[in-house]
Amino acid sequence: MRVKFWGVRGSTPTPQAGNLRYGGNTSCVEVRFGDNLYIFDCGTGFRTLGQQLESEAGGKPISAHIFVSHFHWDHIQGIPFFRPLYENSQNQFVFHSSKRTRSLERVMEEQMSSPYFPVDTSEMKAGRNFYDIEEGRTQLDDHARMQTLWLNHPQGCMGFRLETREGVLVYATDNEPGDEVFDKNVRKLAEGADVLIYDAQYLPEEYEARKRGWGHSHWREAIKVVMESGAKELVLFHHDPDHDDRLIDKVVEDARNYYPRVRAAAEGMEVRISAAR
Repeated sequence: MRVKFWGVRGSTPTPQAGNLRYGGNTSCVEVRFGDNLYIFDCGTGFRTLGQQLESEAGGKPISAHIFVSHFHWDHIQGIPFFRPLYENSQNQFVFHSSKRTRSLERVMEEQMSSPYFPVDTSEMKAGRNFYDIEEGRTQLDDHARMQTLWLNHPQGCMGFRLETREGVLVYATDNEPGDEVFDKNVRKLAEGADVLIYDAQYLPEEYEARKRGWGHSHWREAIKVVMESGAKELVLFHHDPDHDDRLIDKVVEDARNYYPRVRAAAEGMEVRISAAR
């Protein structure tokens, strides 16, 4: 299983010079397992992923399962700019999200309606299917199973555990610690995982001083989650727009004093998960 990061930033894109090493695009993670393609969230990194997929396909059909954790801007900004949705009617995309607030299909239509965007979803030629997901387990195909649980975030956010014969990946972004139910949820998702991708938007001192109730976590909580769940590797994700490359370097350095297998997500970074890992 190959995991590649196309967008790692939280809240808003940050294309300034001091952020270029880790990247300024918002949340988007690609997972390849055999011929299967799974995508987590559709922030601005989704646009660049679309360009890469078209380049690889060379006109052949593209298909993918796309999991949208929630509908805040930084997780859907890339949808109108994802070229594979427009140019090939043989492309097929299966979107998975919760209808707790509204359907993703309606969100896309509203996002692209006048006066916010020059064309609407009728311009999208690719096949699009929308599935409502709530907490539970789903068999995606012959090769993978998904477990989903709610996380602690304003208007809600879904956490994902992808299980394959090659290993287990957990994508748990936008989660605030401190609620007993949601704290148990994130640890249940992460239990024994090969790789945990987890929200570390704030510094611990930032969170304590002025960010309580904003729906995000920090690197010290991320360490607690990985150690208490038995996950093998931690990838810090959803970097704050005000955290430049040097600050994220320092976060990783501090985190490794508590747990050695920690790294910060960076655009273009790949993680391999295999049965022999």
